[in-house]
Amino acid sequence: MSSMENSNETSMNRFFLLGLTNIPYLRALCVLMFLIIYIITLSANLLLILVVKINAKLQTPMYFFLSNLSTIDIFFSSTIVPKIMAVTLSQDKSISLMDCATQMFFCLGLGATECLILAVMAYDRYAAINKPLHYTTIMNKRFCIGMAAGCWLISFINSAIHVYLTFQLPFCRSRQINHFFCEMPPFFLLSCQDPYLNEVVMYISAAIIGVCSFILTLVSYVHIISTILKIRSTAGRYKAFSTCASHLAVVSIYYGTILLMYMRPHSAYSPEVDKTVSIIYTVLTPMLNPIIYSIRNKHVKNTVRKKMNELVPGFMKIIFWNHSD
Repeated sequence: MSSMENSNETSMNRFFLLGLTNIPYLRALCVLMFLIIYIITLSANLLLILVVKINAKLQTPMYFFLSNLSTIDIFFSSTIVPKIMAVTLSQDKSISLMDCATQMFFCLGLGATECLILAVMAYDRYAAINKPLHYTTIMNKRFCIGMAAGCWLISFINSAIHVYLTFQLPFCRSRQINHFFCEMPPFFLLSCQDPYLNEVVMYISAAIIGVCSFILTLVSYVHIISTILKIRSTAGRYKAFSTCASHLAVVSIYYGTILLMYMRPHSAYSPEVDKTVSIIYTVLTPMLNPIIYSIRNKHVKNTVRKKMNELVPGFMKIIFWNHSD
């Protein structure tokens, strides 16, 4: 009797992620694709952090926040992608309640931090273009560190509240989660209690963090574009806009998918749509961010080129010496 109770208690503390697909060759293809994306994500973001660290010209508020963004993307991807690959390959698709809560906590916390950091980066571009004479005073080191720390702190407090409320729900239906990681909307479907409070808190949180961040970004860019249009020379307008183009691209991709995911009514929930949207902002966006920011940035490209030129001759010398011996 006690062994049956223990077995039931164990199963009640575990959930089952259905993953992406049950077709064997598609599973192998998915894992290979996610592995390549994960390697590119880690490499690109680590490289960007390193470049900012070693290039004195990049010791500016913009690149300080960009380093924060790369750090978020590394942790975000590491929280999601290895678990996706494990669930897709493994026969055992179960995940413990504690592991699920931990994954949800970091996903929500890192996602919210990214929203806020993107808004702060928009304000940084506004200060640089609209108030160039006061830029260094406004975006001083103390202010930048305080803003970054505030973004991280607010986001993870918000995340802790959501995780606590989610796992207070009674899950008396199926323990199968039609998703590839632990996210709030699929859990609401498993609850035998109306998740009304959870949804209200989720919408309030999305409005305060997501929508307010988006509005701050939008207002910043309305002022930026207005100032750029007043610049008489075409070269001057192009130069000013090029400093914002990368950030605008990242903002559009990220906010678009996040708002689609969290601002829909419960009745409009679709597992397949949510899986697709989730892949964009949890897997693809962390890989694309450093590429988007680096591809048009001459300082980043020049630093990478310089370091590669230093490393390759050194590597060739090592090979040559070993061959001579």
